[in-house]
Amino acid sequence: MRHHRLLVSLGLLLAFAPSASAHFFNTFQLNGANRRMAGKVLEFTSNHGRDNRVWSNSLQQCRDIYVYTPPCYNPGKQYPVVFYLHGFLQDERSFFTWIEKLDRAIRDGWFPPTIVVAPDGSINGKPSNTAPVSFYINSKAGKFEDYLMIDIWEWAHRNFSIRPEREAHAFVGVSMGGGAAYDVGIRHRDKVGVLVGMFPALNLRWVDCHGQYFGNFDPNCWGWREDVRRKREPIGKYFAGAVRITIGRFVEPLFGFGQDAVSGMSEHNPIEHLTRENIQNGEQALFVGYAGRDEFNLDAQAESFLYVARQRGIKVTTAYAPWGHHNTPTALRLLPETLCWLAGEFRKLP
Repeated sequence: MRHHRLLVSLGLLLAFAPSASAHFFNTFQLNGANRRMAGKVLEFTSNHGRDNRVWSNSLQQCRDIYVYTPPCYNPGKQYPVVFYLHGFLQDERSFFTWIEKLDRAIRDGWFPPTIVVAPDGSINGKPSNTAPVSFYINSKAGKFEDYLMIDIWEWAHRNFSIRPEREAHAFVGVSMGGGAAYDVGIRHRDKVGVLVGMFPALNLRWVDCHGQYFGNFDPNCWGWREDVRRKREPIGKYFAGAVRITIGRFVEPLFGFGQDAVSGMSEHNPIEHLTRENIQNGEQALFVGYAGRDEFNLDAQAESFLYVARQRGIKVTTAYAPWGHHNTPTALRLLPETLCWLAGEFRKLP
Protein backbone atom coordinates (compact mmCIF):
# COMPACT_ATOMS: atom_id res chain seq x y z
CA MET A 1 0.00 0.00 0.00
CA ARG A 2 2.76 2.45 0.97
CA HIS A 3 4.62 1.56 -2.22
CA HIS A 4 1.61 2.49 -4.37
CA ARG A 5 1.10 5.74 -2.49
CA LEU A 6 4.73 6.71 -2.86
CA LEU A 7 4.61 6.08 -6.60
CA VAL A 8 1.46 8.17 -7.00
CA SER A 9 2.90 11.01 -4.90
CA LEU A 10 6.22 10.94 -6.76
CA GLY A 11 4.46 10.99 -10.13
CA LEU A 12 2.38 13.99 -9.16
CA LEU A 13 5.37 15.88 -7.76
CA LEU A 14 7.36 15.29 -10.93
CA ALA A 15 4.46 16.24 -13.15
CA PHE A 16 3.81 19.57 -11.46
CA ALA A 17 7.20 20.62 -10.08
CA PRO A 18 7.65 24.41 -10.51
CA SER A 19 11.00 24.30 -12.31
CA ALA A 20 12.65 25.46 -15.53
CA SER A 21 12.00 22.01 -17.01
CA ALA A 22 8.30 22.38 -16.18
CA HIS A 23 8.22 25.77 -17.96
CA PHE A 24 9.95 24.16 -20.95
CA PHE A 25 7.44 21.30 -21.08
CA ASN A 26 4.47 23.67 -20.74
CA THR A 27 5.79 25.92 -23.52
CA PHE A 28 6.51 22.91 -25.73
CA GLN A 29 2.93 21.71 -25.16
CA LEU A 30 1.43 25.13 -25.90
CA ASN A 31 3.52 25.79 -29.01
CA GLY A 32 2.93 22.29 -30.31
CA ALA A 33 -0.83 22.60 -29.92
CA ASN A 34 -0.85 25.98 -31.64
CA ARG A 35 1.19 24.62 -34.56
CA ARG A 36 -1.25 21.75 -35.06
CA MET A 37 -4.46 23.73 -34.69
CA ALA A 38 -6.25 26.19 -36.94
CA GLY A 39 -7.46 28.06 -33.88
CA LYS A 40 -5.16 29.45 -31.21
CA VAL A 41 -4.59 29.05 -27.48
CA LEU A 42 -3.78 32.32 -25.72
CA GLU A 43 -2.02 32.03 -22.38
CA PHE A 44 -2.61 34.26 -19.39
CA THR A 45 -0.49 32.17 -17.03
CA SER A 46 2.85 31.85 -15.31
CA ASN A 47 3.43 28.44 -16.89
CA HIS A 48 5.87 29.59 -19.56
CA GLY A 49 8.62 31.50 -17.76
CA ARG A 50 6.78 34.83 -17.56
CA ASP A 51 3.84 36.05 -15.50
CA ASN A 52 0.78 36.84 -17.63
CA ARG A 53 -1.78 35.88 -15.01
CA VAL A 54 -5.11 37.66 -14.49
CA TRP A 55 -5.86 39.41 -11.23
CA SER A 56 -8.79 38.06 -9.20
CA ASN A 57 -10.27 40.63 -6.87
CA SER A 58 -12.34 37.91 -5.17
CA LEU A 59 -9.27 35.81 -4.30
CA GLN A 60 -6.88 38.77 -3.98
CA GLN A 61 -4.28 37.04 -6.13
CA CYS A 62 -3.28 36.46 -9.73
CA ARG A 63 -4.62 33.30 -11.39
CA ASP A 64 -3.77 31.25 -14.51
CA ILE A 65 -6.17 31.14 -17.48
CA TYR A 66 -5.97 29.72 -21.00
CA VAL A 67 -8.31 30.91 -23.75
CA TYR A 68 -8.92 29.14 -27.04
CA THR A 69 -10.10 31.25 -29.97
CA PRO A 70 -11.49 29.43 -33.04
CA PRO A 71 -10.08 29.53 -36.59
CA CYS A 72 -10.42 32.94 -38.25
CA TYR A 73 -11.47 34.53 -34.96
CA ASN A 74 -12.98 37.92 -35.72
CA PRO A 75 -13.57 40.37 -32.84
CA GLY A 76 -16.29 41.93 -34.99
CA LYS A 77 -18.35 38.72 -34.67
CA GLN A 78 -19.77 37.08 -31.54
CA TYR A 79 -19.21 33.45 -30.53
CA PRO A 80 -20.60 30.90 -28.09
CA VAL A 81 -18.37 30.28 -25.10
CA VAL A 82 -17.41 27.21 -23.08
CA PHE A 83 -16.10 27.70 -19.56
CA TYR A 84 -14.04 24.58 -18.91
CA LEU A 85 -13.91 23.56 -15.24
CA HIS A 86 -11.12 21.06 -14.57
CA GLY A 87 -11.17 18.21 -12.09
CA PHE A 88 -9.51 17.02 -8.91
CA LEU A 89 -5.69 16.84 -9.11
CA GLN A 90 -5.76 19.06 -12.21
CA ASP A 91 -5.44 22.70 -13.16
CA GLU A 92 -6.01 24.82 -16.27
CA ARG A 93 -3.44 22.78 -18.23
CA SER A 94 -5.74 19.77 -18.38
CA PHE A 95 -7.71 21.34 -21.22
CA PHE A 96 -4.80 20.50 -23.55
CA THR A 97 -5.99 16.87 -23.38
CA TRP A 98 -9.04 17.68 -25.53
CA ILE A 99 -8.82 21.15 -27.09
CA GLU A 100 -7.23 19.88 -30.32
CA LYS A 101 -10.21 17.56 -30.83
CA LEU A 102 -12.57 20.52 -30.55
CA ASP A 103 -10.42 22.48 -32.98
CA ARG A 104 -10.58 19.57 -35.45
CA ALA A 105 -14.38 19.44 -35.13
CA ILE A 106 -14.58 23.18 -35.89
CA ARG A 107 -12.23 22.83 -38.88
CA ASP A 108 -14.30 19.93 -40.19
CA GLY A 109 -17.39 22.12 -40.06
CA TRP A 110 -19.62 20.14 -37.70
CA PHE A 111 -18.93 22.17 -34.55
CA PRO A 112 -19.72 25.91 -34.56
CA PRO A 113 -16.76 28.25 -33.95
CA THR A 114 -16.54 28.62 -30.17
CA ILE A 115 -14.38 30.34 -27.56
CA VAL A 116 -13.12 28.25 -24.62
CA VAL A 117 -12.06 29.79 -21.28
CA ALA A 118 -10.08 27.47 -18.98
CA PRO A 119 -9.37 29.01 -15.56
CA ASP A 120 -7.37 27.49 -12.72
CA GLY A 121 -9.76 26.28 -10.01
CA SER A 122 -7.14 24.76 -7.71
CA ILE A 123 -7.02 26.33 -4.25
CA ASN A 124 -3.27 26.85 -4.08
CA GLY A 125 -2.73 27.73 -7.74
CA LYS A 126 -1.36 24.31 -8.68
CA PRO A 127 -2.66 20.72 -8.45
CA SER A 128 -1.51 18.56 -5.58
CA ASN A 129 -2.37 15.15 -4.21
CA THR A 130 -2.52 16.66 -0.73
CA ALA A 131 -4.12 20.09 -1.29
CA PRO A 132 -7.90 20.54 -0.87
CA VAL A 133 -10.14 21.27 -3.84
CA SER A 134 -12.33 24.31 -4.42
CA PHE A 135 -15.42 22.95 -6.22
CA TYR A 136 -15.54 26.53 -7.58
CA ILE A 137 -17.69 27.66 -4.64
CA ASN A 138 -17.44 30.31 -1.94
CA SER A 139 -16.30 28.51 1.19
CA LYS A 140 -13.80 28.57 4.00
CA ALA A 141 -11.14 27.98 1.33
CA GLY A 142 -11.88 31.21 -0.57
CA LYS A 143 -14.39 32.97 -2.79
CA PHE A 144 -13.99 30.69 -5.80
CA GLU A 145 -17.56 31.11 -7.03
CA ASP A 146 -17.12 34.89 -7.11
CA TYR A 147 -13.80 34.32 -8.86
CA LEU A 148 -15.59 32.31 -11.57
CA MET A 149 -18.90 34.16 -11.89
CA ILE A 150 -17.65 37.71 -11.37
CA ASP A 151 -13.92 38.01 -12.05
CA ILE A 152 -13.48 35.47 -14.85
CA TRP A 153 -16.96 36.01 -16.30
CA GLU A 154 -16.53 39.78 -16.61
CA TRP A 155 -12.91 39.51 -17.79
CA ALA A 156 -13.84 37.05 -20.55
CA HIS A 157 -16.79 39.11 -21.77
CA ARG A 158 -14.71 42.29 -21.66
CA ASN A 159 -11.78 40.88 -23.63
CA PHE A 160 -13.39 38.45 -26.07
CA SER A 161 -16.31 38.64 -28.46
CA ILE A 162 -18.91 36.44 -26.72
CA ARG A 163 -22.58 36.14 -27.58
CA PRO A 164 -24.84 37.57 -24.86
CA GLU A 165 -27.55 34.86 -24.77
CA ARG A 166 -27.49 32.45 -21.86
CA GLU A 167 -28.01 29.61 -24.38
CA ALA A 168 -24.61 30.53 -25.86
CA HIS A 169 -22.88 30.06 -22.49
CA ALA A 170 -21.86 26.52 -21.51
CA PHE A 171 -20.21 25.14 -18.41
CA VAL A 172 -18.27 21.98 -19.25
CA GLY A 173 -16.67 20.27 -16.27
CA VAL A 174 -14.88 17.06 -15.34
CA SER A 175 -15.12 15.31 -11.95
CA MET A 176 -14.97 18.12 -9.38
CA GLY A 177 -15.53 20.55 -12.26
CA GLY A 178 -18.47 18.48 -13.51
CA GLY A 179 -20.22 18.76 -10.18
CA ALA A 180 -19.40 22.46 -10.09
CA ALA A 181 -20.81 22.94 -13.60
CA TYR A 182 -24.16 21.69 -12.29
CA ASP A 183 -24.03 23.29 -8.85
CA VAL A 184 -22.88 26.75 -9.93
CA GLY A 185 -24.56 26.53 -13.34
CA ILE A 186 -28.01 25.74 -11.99
CA ARG A 187 -27.82 28.51 -9.41
CA HIS A 188 -26.68 30.96 -12.12
CA ARG A 189 -29.07 29.78 -14.83
CA ASP A 190 -29.87 33.40 -15.67
CA LYS A 191 -26.35 33.46 -17.22
CA VAL A 192 -25.64 29.83 -18.17
CA GLY A 193 -27.94 27.82 -20.42
CA VAL A 194 -25.91 24.68 -21.16
CA LEU A 195 -24.40 22.28 -18.60
CA VAL A 196 -22.07 19.36 -19.33
CA GLY A 197 -20.68 17.13 -16.59
CA MET A 198 -18.16 14.34 -17.18
CA PHE A 199 -17.96 12.02 -14.15
CA PRO A 200 -19.77 14.75 -12.21
CA ALA A 201 -20.41 14.75 -8.47
CA LEU A 202 -24.19 15.20 -8.69
CA ASN A 203 -25.29 13.86 -5.29
CA LEU A 204 -22.82 14.87 -2.60
CA ARG A 205 -24.95 13.21 0.07
CA TRP A 206 -25.22 9.82 -1.66
CA VAL A 207 -25.35 6.67 0.47
CA ASP A 208 -27.45 3.57 -0.02
CA CYS A 209 -30.17 2.49 2.42
CA HIS A 210 -27.51 0.78 4.57
CA GLY A 211 -25.49 3.98 4.86
CA GLN A 212 -22.78 2.66 2.48
CA TYR A 213 -21.17 5.19 0.16
CA PHE A 214 -19.96 2.56 -2.33
CA GLY A 215 -23.38 0.96 -2.76
CA ASN A 216 -24.85 0.79 -6.26
CA PHE A 217 -27.82 3.00 -7.00
CA ASP A 218 -31.16 1.32 -6.38
CA PRO A 219 -34.30 3.48 -6.11
CA ASN A 220 -35.59 1.02 -3.50
CA CYS A 221 -32.44 1.20 -1.37
CA TRP A 222 -31.39 4.80 -1.14
CA GLY A 223 -30.52 7.08 1.76
CA TRP A 224 -29.03 10.51 2.44
CA ARG A 225 -25.78 11.25 4.21
CA GLU A 226 -26.73 12.81 7.55
CA ASP A 227 -23.31 13.07 9.18
CA VAL A 228 -19.67 13.64 8.34
CA ARG A 229 -17.71 12.52 11.36
CA ARG A 230 -15.11 10.04 10.07
CA LYS A 231 -12.40 12.06 8.32
CA ARG A 232 -10.78 8.90 6.97
CA GLU A 233 -13.91 7.42 5.43
CA PRO A 234 -12.92 6.46 1.86
CA ILE A 235 -14.87 7.92 -1.05
CA GLY A 236 -12.33 6.99 -3.74
CA LYS A 237 -10.40 3.75 -4.24
CA TYR A 238 -7.59 3.04 -6.72
CA PHE A 239 -5.31 0.02 -7.23
CA ALA A 240 -7.88 -2.35 -5.71
CA GLY A 241 -8.20 -0.13 -2.66
CA ALA A 242 -4.45 0.25 -2.03
CA VAL A 243 -4.80 4.01 -2.58
CA ARG A 244 -7.79 5.60 -0.87
CA ILE A 245 -9.11 9.12 -1.13
CA THR A 246 -10.89 10.15 2.07
CA ILE A 247 -13.89 12.38 2.57
CA GLY A 248 -11.97 14.63 4.94
CA ARG A 249 -9.75 16.14 2.27
CA PHE A 250 -12.82 17.25 0.29
CA VAL A 251 -15.20 18.35 3.01
CA GLU A 252 -13.20 19.77 5.91
CA PRO A 253 -11.42 22.62 4.02
CA LEU A 254 -14.73 23.79 2.56
CA PHE A 255 -17.34 23.19 5.27
CA GLY A 256 -15.68 21.80 8.39
CA PHE A 257 -17.17 18.68 9.98
CA GLY A 258 -20.35 17.48 11.64
CA GLN A 259 -23.67 19.14 10.87
CA ASP A 260 -22.01 22.20 9.29
CA ALA A 261 -20.49 19.90 6.70
CA VAL A 262 -23.81 18.24 5.91
CA SER A 263 -25.48 21.64 5.59
CA GLY A 264 -22.73 22.85 3.26
CA MET A 265 -22.92 19.73 1.12
CA SER A 266 -26.69 20.10 0.88
CA GLU A 267 -26.43 23.76 -0.12
CA HIS A 268 -24.17 22.83 -3.06
CA ASN A 269 -25.76 19.49 -3.99
CA PRO A 270 -26.97 19.42 -7.62
CA ILE A 271 -29.60 16.72 -6.96
CA GLU A 272 -31.18 18.88 -4.25
CA HIS A 273 -31.16 21.90 -6.56
CA LEU A 274 -33.65 20.11 -8.82
CA THR A 275 -36.37 20.49 -6.20
CA ARG A 276 -35.06 23.40 -4.14
CA GLU A 277 -34.65 25.59 -7.24
CA ASN A 278 -37.83 24.14 -8.82
CA ILE A 279 -36.00 23.35 -12.07
CA GLN A 280 -38.32 22.91 -15.05
CA ASN A 281 -37.79 20.77 -18.14
CA GLY A 282 -36.00 22.72 -20.88
CA GLU A 283 -34.86 25.49 -18.56
CA GLN A 284 -31.28 24.42 -19.29
CA ALA A 285 -29.76 21.94 -21.73
CA LEU A 286 -28.25 19.13 -19.62
CA PHE A 287 -25.70 16.42 -20.46
CA VAL A 288 -24.06 13.84 -18.18
CA GLY A 289 -21.26 11.45 -19.11
CA TYR A 290 -20.30 8.78 -16.60
CA ALA A 291 -18.55 5.45 -16.17
CA GLY A 292 -19.79 2.18 -14.71
CA ARG A 293 -16.58 1.47 -12.77
CA ASP A 294 -15.97 4.94 -11.39
CA GLU A 295 -13.41 4.78 -8.57
CA PHE A 296 -15.35 7.47 -6.68
CA ASN A 297 -18.68 5.70 -7.23
CA LEU A 298 -19.90 8.78 -9.06
CA ASP A 299 -21.99 6.49 -11.27
CA ALA A 300 -24.31 6.00 -8.28
CA GLN A 301 -24.42 9.75 -7.76
CA ALA A 302 -25.22 10.31 -11.45
CA GLU A 303 -27.92 7.63 -11.53
CA SER A 304 -29.66 9.02 -8.45
CA PHE A 305 -29.63 12.49 -10.06
CA LEU A 306 -30.99 11.10 -13.32
CA TYR A 307 -33.72 9.24 -11.43
CA VAL A 308 -34.94 12.43 -9.72
CA ALA A 309 -34.72 14.33 -13.00
CA ARG A 310 -36.90 11.72 -14.73
CA GLN A 311 -39.39 11.84 -11.86
CA ARG A 312 -39.67 15.58 -12.41
CA GLY A 313 -39.92 15.25 -16.20
CA ILE A 314 -36.54 16.92 -16.79
CA LYS A 315 -34.65 15.73 -19.87
CA VAL A 316 -30.96 14.93 -19.35
CA THR A 317 -28.95 13.51 -22.24
CA THR A 318 -26.43 10.88 -21.14
CA ALA A 319 -23.33 9.08 -22.37
CA TYR A 320 -22.40 5.93 -20.47
CA ALA A 321 -19.25 3.80 -20.52
CA PRO A 322 -20.19 0.62 -18.58
CA TRP A 323 -16.58 -0.60 -18.30
CA GLY A 324 -15.09 2.86 -17.99
CA HIS A 325 -13.18 4.35 -15.07
CA HIS A 326 -12.68 7.75 -13.50
CA ASN A 327 -9.80 8.62 -15.80
CA THR A 328 -8.71 10.50 -18.89
CA PRO A 329 -8.96 7.56 -21.36
CA THR A 330 -12.64 7.05 -20.49
CA ALA A 331 -13.31 10.79 -20.73
CA LEU A 332 -11.74 10.85 -24.19
CA ARG A 333 -13.86 7.87 -25.29
CA LEU A 334 -16.97 9.80 -24.26
CA LEU A 335 -15.75 13.06 -25.80
CA PRO A 336 -17.05 12.60 -29.41
CA GLU A 337 -20.59 11.98 -28.17
CA THR A 338 -20.28 14.93 -25.81
CA LEU A 339 -19.04 17.31 -28.49
CA CYS A 340 -21.73 16.13 -30.92
CA TRP A 341 -24.44 16.95 -28.38
CA LEU A 342 -22.90 20.33 -27.51
CA ALA A 343 -22.57 21.21 -31.19
CA GLY A 344 -26.28 20.51 -31.60
CA GLU A 345 -27.11 22.89 -28.76
CA PHE A 346 -24.98 25.70 -30.20
CA ARG A 347 -26.43 25.14 -33.70
CA LYS A 348 -29.85 26.02 -32.27
CA LEU A 349 -28.69 29.59 -31.69
CA PRO A 350 -30.24 32.09 -34.13
